[in-house]
Amino acid sequence: MTSFFSLALQAAQQAAAAQHYPKAALYVVATPIGNLADISLRALHVLQLADTIACEDTRHTRQLLNAYGIDKPAAALLAAHQHNERSAGDAIVQRLAQGQRVALVSDAGTPAISDPGALVVQAVQQAGFAVLPIPGASSVTAALSATALAQPPDAPGGYVFMGFLPAKGQARQAALREVQQQARAVVLLEAPHRIADLAQALAALGARRITLARELTKQFEHLHTLPAAKASAWLAAEPMRQRGEFVVIVHPDAAPAQAAAPEGPPPEALRLLQLLLAEDIPLKSAARAAAHFTGASRKLLYAAGLQLGKDRGEPEPTDE
Repeated sequence: MTSFFSLALQAAQQAAAAQHYPKAALYVVATPIGNLADISLRALHVLQLADTIACEDTRHTRQLLNAYGIDKPAAALLAAHQHNERSAGDAIVQRLAQGQRVALVSDAGTPAISDPGALVVQAVQQAGFAVLPIPGASSVTAALSATALAQPPDAPGGYVFMGFLPAKGQARQAALREVQQQARAVVLLEAPHRIADLAQALAALGARRITLARELTKQFEHLHTLPAAKASAWLAAEPMRQRGEFVVIVHPDAAPAQAAAPEGPPPEALRLLQLLLAEDIPLKSAARAAAHFTGASRKLLYAAGLQLGKDRGEPEPTDE
């Protein structure tokens, strides 16, 4: 154990132990996304308290526990990754039935978001056991907090989290089209070996800005914002820029599609209607005549005539 984490364990005991941690419950525990210091006191306490720790990679989690000075026997670590998630869920339910506290962790960040864990949570809930979140570091909120998302006037607020897009094929193309059509900010995750392909695909966004956030919380953390059309060239200019895990934020569309103007009759048809009404021709007859001579919709012309009358303070016409 690194010496400075001994104080963290003591602080965790003092700060978090007073809370009730029920048995026969699954604790979804967020772990650091790169910097070991980004661990919450409650997470440390739950990891010490847990009878079983379900891990995306038991070797990685063992290193994490060793760094914090948390000693667990081999039998307390249970593999729960994308290739065995259903069977792992069954095994976890069995341990919960024995009254165990089970902590679920991924290699980094929060399980069941873009990492495995959702099927485990589902199995536990269906079996009737409690699921308790222990929040912590998040690459998504970290990247968003350090990105100046200028919200265009009248644009929809918030952001859309899409995570990792499908790796290939029609599913990936459909997801990319969805990104391009979205007016809100879009948050994507990408692996280093696919970041160049993603940047090339996003070039269709042209001047719309994107932020590439790489290696968040780590030594070589870097965030860079630029027009989408220039991202491929920027990545290619320096090989180091393509290394590490990425959060990619597509900024809100600075020129969202304008709402369609309310439908109305063509100007020439409206002008003829006004001339006919000025001669005291009843609205119904005037609308019919204007529609006949211009080809415009009689219904739209009648509605326009009603609005003209309202604007002049005239009573609505009765049956003509």
